[in-house]
Amino acid sequence: MLSLRALLAFSLCRFISGYSEKERAHNLTYKYPLIDGHNDIALQLRILHNNKLSKINLTHLNKVATDISRLRVGHVQTQMFAVYVLCGAQQMDAVRLTLEQIDVVRRMCTEFPDFELVTSTQELRASAMNKKIACLISIEGGHSIDSSLPALRMFYLLGVRSMSLTHSCNTPWAESSSTFYDVFIRHNNSLTTFGMAVVDEMNRLGMIVDISHTSWGTASAVLKHSKAPVIFSHSSSYTICNHSRNVPDWLLHELKKNRGLIMVNFYSPFVSCKSEANVFHLADHFDHIKRVIGAESIGIGGDFDGGNSFPEGLEDVSKYPVIIQELLKRNWTEDELANVLRRNFLRVFEEVEGVRDYLRWKKPSEEEIPLQEVENPCRSVLQRPSLRKLSSNQSPSLRAEGSLNLFYLGLVLLFSLSLPG
Repeated sequence: MLSLRALLAFSLCRFISGYSEKERAHNLTYKYPLIDGHNDIALQLRILHNNKLSKINLTHLNKVATDISRLRVGHVQTQMFAVYVLCGAQQMDAVRLTLEQIDVVRRMCTEFPDFELVTSTQELRASAMNKKIACLISIEGGHSIDSSLPALRMFYLLGVRSMSLTHSCNTPWAESSSTFYDVFIRHNNSLTTFGMAVVDEMNRLGMIVDISHTSWGTASAVLKHSKAPVIFSHSSSYTICNHSRNVPDWLLHELKKNRGLIMVNFYSPFVSCKSEANVFHLADHFDHIKRVIGAESIGIGGDFDGGNSFPEGLEDVSKYPVIIQELLKRNWTEDELANVLRRNFLRVFEEVEGVRDYLRWKKPSEEEIPLQEVENPCRSVLQRPSLRKLSSNQSPSLRAEGSLNLFYLGLVLLFSLSLPG
């Protein structure tokens, strides 16, 4: 009888404790609403709806992990929306596709009143005061700029405030963590001279450099070269899950020196190295990174709608308080969690803007990538064409037509000269 009472008392204490932690998690995420570093709903809008926003209700969406109602439940105050086009578009129509994806994010964030497009920390803070969900635009993959700094600058003018240097393919100037695409393979040159120029121009503009998806060599080179803090917008710990997309401890230490941020990814294969995971696996990443470089270097980059497998109980954007509840159980303090939820990202973004202000004296870079590094037969060179070269490039029928026209022109000239003055 005594043991039964003890068991009931223990169970009641666990229930009350669990309820308390759940309430604390929701109160914390309400008090310090989340800034999330990566979401791929724009990609799903293209795949599922061909970007036809007029045909959908973004407040309640099926077949995806993100909509306005669930962002509200999850206390997401700022979302970095990824603008992503497939690596297969590199050297083809990646720039056009990127513009179309920027268009759908801009429309989404201006046509739906719950959203507000922001481009600065000042606007982000004002958006929070107005109870809006702030939208930041990030390009996912440097192949979107087609190795062009003017294209990068034009994307900035359209509101882009972050870019990851690669996705799952190398660019002519930076190296990916993936070997899926057999393109632009280099040895001992993971960030070229032009790649450094891209980082420099992003620093000058005030655009956050994102090194998720890059190789460790590229990430290390960027961390050494960048004047501003950089981010891993959606990456986790390699020690906990040894996937190439994750970050080893030695690179975390370099990130710490840079004053940058790793925003922990929720995608199950990067969390548990399996197709399935749970909140305990995910919390292990937070715990390990905290031990290595401290809570002040950690954020959250859920990667929702960028994959199809997320930890049990963390299947969509409404579930962010679940991970906060687990971290509370692991004795994370309110101050540490406030940093993880939003303060760390705000600090990094403000420091990026500070470097931009410091570099105001610098003019836009006119660095160009050498054509032999691009290796793109479709890349045009804007210069006055040579008539000889133009003629040699024409088809035989066009050359014959051109010769006939010249023959007729000669006859006309001779005839005109024979006329009396």
